[in-house]
Amino acid sequence: MTAKRILVTGAAGQLGQAVRDVRSPEADFIFTDVVIPPELTPTTEVMDITDRKSIGNILDETQPDCILNLAAMTDVDGCELKPELANRINVESVKNLRELFSGLIVHISTDYVFDGLAGPYHEDDPVHPLSVYGQTKRDSELVLQNAGGPFCIIRTNVVFDYTRTRASFVKWVVDSLKAGQPIRVVDDQWNNPTWTVDLAEKLLVLIQRDAHGLYHYGGADYLNRYQFSHRIADKFHLDKALISRISTSELNQAAPRPLKGGLHTDTICRKFNFAPLPLNEALDAIKQRLGT
Repeated sequence: MTAKRILVTGAAGQLGQAVRDVRSPEADFIFTDVVIPPELTPTTEVMDITDRKSIGNILDETQPDCILNLAAMTDVDGCELKPELANRINVESVKNLRELFSGLIVHISTDYVFDGLAGPYHEDDPVHPLSVYGQTKRDSELVLQNAGGPFCIIRTNVVFDYTRTRASFVKWVVDSLKAGQPIRVVDDQWNNPTWTVDLAEKLLVLIQRDAHGLYHYGGADYLNRYQFSHRIADKFHLDKALISRISTSELNQAAPRPLKGGLHTDTICRKFNFAPLPLNEALDAIKQRLGT
């Protein structure tokens, strides 16, 4: 199978880092982001997905076969407080990519397109976003579905790893407990957490197989965040007594959260012979990588 030339947006994020880690040396990747940390500067191009000229310059220079769009504003409360910015980053940018690029766009979406009343969800379940973030991600899906060009949308949920990013739930739990710091974790948000490395591997298979359509992918274990934090503590031999449970409503967050979320993976697993990864295997791999 011929390796594709893949342009990756949002490559400085935790999923972008996972793509770097699992990519085949035979494949040709162009990693891009708008803000690039010093350690990634030599291997990453500056591209602003909200700027058509910036996108056009990179596309003309690199001539990719496929775009893997990992760039997004994922701060759920930030989106609620700055809806225009959220729309520009999460929706208008996808319009820019689609209008300037005629090839396959593989795009990441979320279970936040659902209301969290009856999860986990199948691909054909009705959507009902509760938040600006969820609505912008749904709108981004519609951009691709209505534009006519080739696309593959992957909805996922609670993407995790131990990384330097603020979005790293595992890092927050591990570092807090190691420091003896008590933490509060919600016990009423249910999902099937998805390891970045597992998701990255699946995304690259989908690209090589020229997948089209809308699919759900997540981990094998369906549990709440409080249970997830206990799994992390157990794996790293940390004190679970430092973890207290709290309800989502007690956090008084700007954006509402879907509570019973998560995603069924039957369709993508059947079609592409995938198997969702058990949480313990992902945590074992993270622990081994950290040497702890």
